[in-house]
Amino acid sequence: MCCNEKPNNPTSNAPLRFFVLITTKKQADIATSVFHECGLPSHNRIHASGTAPNEIMDILGLGSTDKIILYTIMPKPFADMMLRKMHNALLLGTPNSGIAFTMPISGANNMAIKMFCHLQSDTNERNYTPMSDVKYSMIAAIVNQGYSEDVMQAARSAGAAGGTVIHTRHIDNEAASNFWGFSIQDERDIVFIVSAEDDRKKIMQAISEQCGVNSKAKGMVLSLPIDGVSGINEYK
Repeated sequence: MCCNEKPNNPTSNAPLRFFVLITTKKQADIATSVFHECGLPSHNRIHASGTAPNEIMDILGLGSTDKIILYTIMPKPFADMMLRKMHNALLLGTPNSGIAFTMPISGANNMAIKMFCHLQSDTNERNYTPMSDVKYSMIAAIVNQGYSEDVMQAARSAGAAGGTVIHTRHIDNEAASNFWGFSIQDERDIVFIVSAEDDRKKIMQAISEQCGVNSKAKGMVLSLPIDGVSGINEYK
């Protein structure tokens, strides 16, 4: 099943999804093999770190919180199938496995459409299950470097169980910062938390209260909808 493109307008009504996998390096290498076997033209890799406390890591027998984020785009039917394939190949939802999810894309340029809309998915594949009725969100908290654990303490107090951190560099607009009356460190942390929709508002509120723009963390919090997920049991 391919994107429904009109012959003279290849960018119209393309049901693309942003596909994200957060897992260990070993599992990420397996996932890359699955991507290649399925004909995915390209994907990207980011090094990150998990937020599980050391005592939990010891209980699970894990030696490190190092994580890999793989991300790419693909048509929705292919993304639904890929969630199933990753679930089976990586045993998502078991300890030290990972989580995969998809988010809607509202638009893409012609090159993206051409690269990814040719992908086929076998909707008659055994055990295929549509994932569009899943109700989750991805919360992103952007804070000054060194405050990611403060974010997670706030999030856990509201029911969150885990997150993933990446380090970034902030490009400041001095005039805008002066207008709003606060400055932001060059080095920033982004904490990603996958949450059930019912818990999203209280987690975001807890983070904002403890790590918001008026705190030393200078945090901003936003959320994005997730329309498919596999491996969420790891977070329960």
